[in-house]
Amino acid sequence: MAPTAAVWLVILAAVVAANLPFLTQRLVLFIRLAAPKSLGLRLLELVLYYFLVGGLGLLLERNLGRIAPQGWEFYAITAALFVTLAFPGFVWRYLVKHRH
Repeated sequence: MAPTAAVWLVILAAVVAANLPFLTQRLVLFIRLAAPKSLGLRLLELVLYYFLVGGLGLLLERNLGRIAPQGWEFYAITAALFVTLAFPGFVWRYLVKHRH
């Protein structure tokens, strides 16, 4: 895979994964819950998706060559970016008035 395609794949996966906890009532897309998901459960699911997308990025980076060492700053910035990417899903779930 070309390096540019790998970057765009990780960005697309991050956008989709960041919004998944807010777009569905299922836990990790498969487990149906009896009660609606709470905000805390959605945030835990968001952290899980952050690590899954990070693992995808690490896998693609390993396939392209040597893995670059990262400090805590990298993880702080990527976590902030992931939370920012989740904003549309959060707005849709909690701020938009839905007609039932």
